[in-house]
Amino acid sequence: MDIIWHKEFARSWLTQAEQGRLPHAVLLAGRRGLGKRAAAAWMGSERLGIEPAALLPSYPHMTPQHPDMTWISVPEDKQAIGIEQIRELVRHLSLTSFAGGTKVAIIEPANAMTINAANSLLKTLEEPPGDTLMILVADRVGKLPATIFSRCQRIDFAPPSEPVALQWLDGVQPGGAWLEALRVAGGAPLAAIDALANLDTHVAMARDMAVLGRGEGSPIEIAARWSKFDPGFVLDWLAQQTKLAILACSAGRDRADGLAIDDSVLRRMDRRNLFCYLDIINRLRGQSGGSYNVQTTFEGLLIDWADGLRDCGLAPPMDGMELMRVK
Repeated sequence: MDIIWHKEFARSWLTQAEQGRLPHAVLLAGRRGLGKRAAAAWMGSERLGIEPAALLPSYPHMTPQHPDMTWISVPEDKQAIGIEQIRELVRHLSLTSFAGGTKVAIIEPANAMTINAANSLLKTLEEPPGDTLMILVADRVGKLPATIFSRCQRIDFAPPSEPVALQWLDGVQPGGAWLEALRVAGGAPLAAIDALANLDTHVAMARDMAVLGRGEGSPIEIAARWSKFDPGFVLDWLAQQTKLAILACSAGRDRADGLAIDDSVLRRMDRRNLFCYLDIINRLRGQSGGSYNVQTTFEGLLIDWADGLRDCGLAPPMDGMELMRVK
């Protein structure tokens, strides 16, 4: 199924190709769920001439199979893309092309590279061997070193308009509760597909947050329930809700679509503390899953929320990067 909001991106890329102006390294940036990986697969297929040629990236995307294409991602038993993976990629790119032409390397998500892995890639990004196209996919560009940015042409992906996204999603599954799922996903259509399957969980979490914001309920009990969910899912949901709360607290802004938190709760929140809260959540999102105690961390987040974020803060790093409330 064609990703219709990629039309302008695809047109621009094909125009550059026709004019012989393709860069040797590109960074695809934007939140997860906008089709960046599908775009990377399409770009690689176009560059290598893999048939059949498609006019647009499509969903679901298939990883192209070609001896001159290398796709690097986080191994199933790891939390990051390591230096050995990048060294092997660099070695592979230095070899002669199987077809005697272009080589393509895709790294996703590039923000999952360790510092050493990113540093080992810099020389290849700056001076790629032969006719090489390197495509880096980043869901969180803030986790990438500035030295990576300076060596890539950056292409930013933004969410499509709500009507366009809803039309496309209805083609995926007619009659789904797509409006609610799309707003939960922050406007990212592919993320909305996952959100649809978890709407009941989203509703329950929103109810928990509203209860705590009113000074009711137990943060400890709620944290115990939430700790049974995937930590990344919980932290992504909290980050999205906090971003929407910041928008809702901005001067002259209407209530943000998809915000599950009561207005009465928001009125007691200091916008600066919401930024602090988001920073804590984002730091945790950047940690590997086993580096902190999940239930203790969720307890800290929810206790701060129940207190109206009055004492929002993060203690100096401790074993496991445990979240602490600073009084």
